[in-house]
Amino acid sequence: MNQITGGGSTVRRMQLGARLRALRRAAGLTREEAGHPIRASESKISRMELGRVGFKERDVADLLTLYGVHDPDERRRLLAFVTEANSPSWWHEYGDVLDTWLQTYLDFEQGAELIRTYEIQFVPGLLQTEAYARAVISLGYDPSNRDEIERRARLRMERKQLLLRPDAPKLWAVLDEAVLRRPIGGVEVMRGQVAALLELTDLPGVQLQVIPFAAGGHAASGGAFSVLRFPYQELSDVVYIEHMTGGLYLDRSEEVDRYTAAIGRLFIEAAPLSETPAILRGALKDLGG
Repeated sequence: MNQITGGGSTVRRMQLGARLRALRRAAGLTREEAGHPIRASESKISRMELGRVGFKERDVADLLTLYGVHDPDERRRLLAFVTEANSPSWWHEYGDVLDTWLQTYLDFEQGAELIRTYEIQFVPGLLQTEAYARAVISLGYDPSNRDEIERRARLRMERKQLLLRPDAPKLWAVLDEAVLRRPIGGVEVMRGQVAALLELTDLPGVQLQVIPFAAGGHAASGGAFSVLRFPYQELSDVVYIEHMTGGLYLDRSEEVDRYTAAIGRLFIEAAPLSETPAILRGALKDLGG
């Protein structure tokens, strides 16, 4: 069984649930049959296996016995995993300024091994400077509420630490050229942001490409999205699409496959990785930098 290190509680619950589902199927039991020993309905077993509820150690212990898992070391690993699955995520102290849909994404982001993202308006959150992040956040919230904006900006800066972890996920981002040409926060803020992007291209885990205006239409003209992959075979890729009032998560294979194919085409249609530094330096020059 793979161990999770650094993943959010949502990912932990999903992996534990997937492991329990695999054990149940291997034992030849239905969800209804699995529910009897822990006095649970079929629907509760389903929610547990999908990682949509918390886990009680006693329930998991009873299920492991039912599924024929008697090896002491294996039981100990799985039961210890219950505690991890129920532990608060790193962003817990910011819960007052986080919507539920974004909490889920932050958990996914922390547990991913590969994040592929396409942006048409803003620099991806993981690559934003503090000044740029503050300017972006101010667009969606009451500018007079400085305390909330500052807390959200600090949260975003803490979120960036993900890229400095020893087991940091690989980030492959494709930006529409409009992202570099729209002076969010003013010219000075944008200049600092583009300069930061230029430095970030030196990180081994960050790959950044730009789709120039001259490229015309492309595979993802419909809008921004991200595809997250996890280092656990039990979990499928997840597509994340953010809109004005929430976030949409797609995990059905046919939907994920379409977005995976789309971003694969974007990697081909965008300017080559080797040209990114020159493109960023050109944008920086146009901003007076």
